[in-house]
Amino acid sequence: MDGRPVLTENAVAFRDALPNGGVLLGLDLGSKTIGMALCDAGWSFATAGKTLPKGKFARDKAALEEIAAARNVAGIVIGLPLNMDGSAGPRAQASRSFARNLLALGLPVLLWDERWSTTSAERDLIAQDVSRAKRAERIDSHAAAVILQGAIDRLAGGIL
Repeated sequence: MDGRPVLTENAVAFRDALPNGGVLLGLDLGSKTIGMALCDAGWSFATAGKTLPKGKFARDKAALEEIAAARNVAGIVIGLPLNMDGSAGPRAQASRSFARNLLALGLPVLLWDERWSTTSAERDLIAQDVSRAKRAERIDSHAAAVILQGAIDRLAGGIL
C-alpha cells in the first residue's frame, strides 16, 4: 500500500488495507441522521450505536473522528444505497461523496450495498416489540448494524 487510505466497494481491497483486523465503524447515512454501529476487532458481531443528527460535513466529520479515536477504529463501512436493479441514484452518489470526504480521517473506507438493511432492521425491532416511536429513534443505528454485520460476515468468512 502507498500510505493513502483506501476507498473501495471491493471487500478484498478493504480487507487487504486492514491486515490485522480491528474495530470497524458502520454508518447508515440518512437525510437527517447518521446511524452508527461498531464491531469487535475479530469481526464477529456488529452492535448498534448512537444516531447522530446530520449537519454540516465538518461537524459530522469531527464527531466521527472523535468516536473513531475513542474506539480505536481501524476502518469504516458506509452503506451504499443502490436502487433495487443495482444502479446508483442520487443517494448513492451522496454516499460516495461523503465517503471520499471521510478519507481525511486516514482510515480505509468500504462502501457496502445496503439494499434491504432498513427493512431488516425494522423487522428485527418489531420482533423485539419495540414501540413505533422508539423504532423511529433507533432505526438508523440498527440499519448501520445490519450493514456492518453483512460486511464483516463477508470479510471474516473469507467468501469474497
